[in-house]
Amino acid sequence: MTTIKDIALRAKFSNTTVSRVLNHDKTLSVASETRQKILDVANEMGYRTLQERKKKNQPRSDVNTSKVGILLCVSVEEELNDSYFLSIRQGIENECQERGLITTELFRLNNLLSGQISSDIENLIVVGRINSEILDLISDQLQNIVYISHTVDEDKYDSVVIDFEKATKRALYHLLDHDYKKIGFIGGKEREHQNNRKEEFEDIRKSTFKEVMEEKGLFNPDSFHVGEFTMADGYELMKYSIQQGDLPKAFFIASDAMAVGAMRALQENNFKVPEDVAIVSFNDVKLAQFASTPLTTVKVQTEEMGRLGVKLMVDRLNGREIPLKVTVPTKLVIRDSCGTRNLSNAVKQKKEIIS
Repeated sequence: MTTIKDIALRAKFSNTTVSRVLNHDKTLSVASETRQKILDVANEMGYRTLQERKKKNQPRSDVNTSKVGILLCVSVEEELNDSYFLSIRQGIENECQERGLITTELFRLNNLLSGQISSDIENLIVVGRINSEILDLISDQLQNIVYISHTVDEDKYDSVVIDFEKATKRALYHLLDHDYKKIGFIGGKEREHQNNRKEEFEDIRKSTFKEVMEEKGLFNPDSFHVGEFTMADGYELMKYSIQQGDLPKAFFIASDAMAVGAMRALQENNFKVPEDVAIVSFNDVKLAQFASTPLTTVKVQTEEMGRLGVKLMVDRLNGREIPLKVTVPTKLVIRDSCGTRNLSNAVKQKKEIIS
């Protein structure tokens, strides 16, 4: 990029004089020939002032008329069973509406495979896992793809993700730091959609739990249960764990929906949460705080993830060429289900008395 110094060297004037001329400093007293020479050299070298560059990068008027599609890589049933994806979709739709992107269309995987995506969709926000080969079916019409909750070719596409490993460790260490040693796991299966099939992937929550517990010498394969991310499977897996006997004193459960199902199984078998079994879960959907025992859970900013996806897409439409990967932070929300809320309050009150 051409600089003030480059122009000054060629025009043979000082950096200060060149800068003041190019920025139209009216207090500068300089010969008209000098001013014109500087402007001519700057023009030849392709120089643009900061104000000119800002003007060039202003949003184009066609942004609001660009048609945006949302591709959900989950079925209607999966979305209803786990509102993680529903909340992301709502974030996308709300941000589009606020920005005037009213030509948003919603698609699911079967629409893509059957060619039922409108030919005028040029911008696509993909929610969930999907193999890039599937999108090759319509790649000719797509100018812009943003992935949410999954990354595909981060050197080419924008994406919005969370750090599942960091979030899982935060939840797990909360239990370990409060002297829970016998901790069970209930989680689901991560799948990526391929052509006419689904390929199962290692869920990072599952692998991180196993890694941490093995490092501590506390991992028990008999307390490690995996099904689908549904309330029904949370219920069945906890029920199976109860039937095994020697029930863990705490569980890390990979979604709030599964945790609600698991608590139902515990209550039916006369186990109290958190007195008999402590629970920490994941997502912090609206249901979490209204569960029979309010859930301690990792809060994922799902709606904000959806909104960020739209912002990245608009930013691309406005001229950004470099792909970005945005990692949205999570936090652990302490409620009743982990059995440490009163302990935390007691410690806090003690500190206040001492101070």
